[in-house]
Amino acid sequence: MENVYLNRNFLCIDLKSFFASCECIDKNLDPFKTPLVVANPNQGSGAITLAVTPYLKTLEVKSRGRLFEIPKHIKYMIAKPRMNLYIKKSKEVVSVYLKYVSIEDIHIYSIDECFLDVTDYLKMYKKTDYELALDILKDVRETTGLYATCGIGPNMLLAKISMDIEAKHNNDFIAKWTYDDIPTKLWNISPLSKMWGIGPRMEKNLNKLGIYSVKDLAFYDRNKLKNKFGVIGTEIWNHANGIDLSRIHDYQKTTDKSYSHSQVLFKDYDGNNIKIIIKEMIDVIAVRMRDNKKLSSVIGFGIGYSKSVGGGFYHSIKLDNPTDNTDIIFDTCLMIFDKFYEDLPIRKVSISCSGLQDKIGVQLNIFESINDLKKTENINKTVDEINNKYGKNSLLKASSLLPDSTIIERNKKVGGHSA
Repeated sequence: MENVYLNRNFLCIDLKSFFASCECIDKNLDPFKTPLVVANPNQGSGAITLAVTPYLKTLEVKSRGRLFEIPKHIKYMIAKPRMNLYIKKSKEVVSVYLKYVSIEDIHIYSIDECFLDVTDYLKMYKKTDYELALDILKDVRETTGLYATCGIGPNMLLAKISMDIEAKHNNDFIAKWTYDDIPTKLWNISPLSKMWGIGPRMEKNLNKLGIYSVKDLAFYDRNKLKNKFGVIGTEIWNHANGIDLSRIHDYQKTTDKSYSHSQVLFKDYDGNNIKIIIKEMIDVIAVRMRDNKKLSSVIGFGIGYSKSVGGGFYHSIKLDNPTDNTDIIFDTCLMIFDKFYEDLPIRKVSISCSGLQDKIGVQLNIFESINDLKKTENINKTVDEINNKYGKNSLLKASSLLPDSTIIERNKKVGGHSA
């Protein structure tokens, strides 16, 4: 195999019990001694616990549960979510990171988690990546009052997984994995849903193939995974083998033109019925790209949660081959969704296709045939022509008739186009 391994120095830093710790710090309380839960008290005992303090975690109280699931003998206080406070504290933490590296070497993964590429700074600081991580975590604690865990790896994947799996169990909250740790640490991860990027749905699909551990996945036929799951199959096979060529700049926001679509939903959706909305929105964007003969190499996807919860996420993935194929874009959005969705009520979906280039030919990979691509393009062209001539609701997919679909009403109002 060609050289598919990065050898850089990435840190993945996560703020411990972030929402709950912010509430404690704001109230001059110690999160390691205080039984505090972040939840909306107006929702009663069924309210979702968005976060719990490290102290409650020692009592085996889990985040993302329900208030009624907390054992009755445990006494606790409830803090209503305050996103403005959490955003303010997150910015304070990023300001600490900027003391050590430039903004170009930081990827803000979520409100409480960041990647830092410290490769080009170690010689200047005359420190190892581990020593620099110690300094940064200490600075975060002294400056903001927040505690953090850190994973270190030669690529972003191993940095993230070492943080998720091991760092929280170490006394200094730091774990470092190298490529030598793949057989002894990465491959031992089980169940599969503990692996970054594999959600419960994908875990069930892999179990049906006889894949139950990361080692099983690493030794499975890569081509079979590609054929069954598309780009997701290639991605999870690479990750199971410790392969990740991502660099921080791949995630930097681009200023080039993009085709985007954002929709505020009229009711709460969840991880099951939201797929209808995602598919419909991608269909809208793909039509616009085909009309303008454009292909996209960067797919962005985001979710906004209900006001009762607050927050959400937005992330992007760079594709190896630019595309206007709805199935590939859909698979990519689902990959992001499965990584970041937290089983909370959804009220907003955002999708963008950027990294645009002109469609001047057909680019194949070894898993595609020219006949299949031509067939797909001819179908799309015919559907586009009919809908353009007779109206956007002339030809619809069967899923558009389901109660959770919004495409018919949106087509009536705006012709299906939204930026």
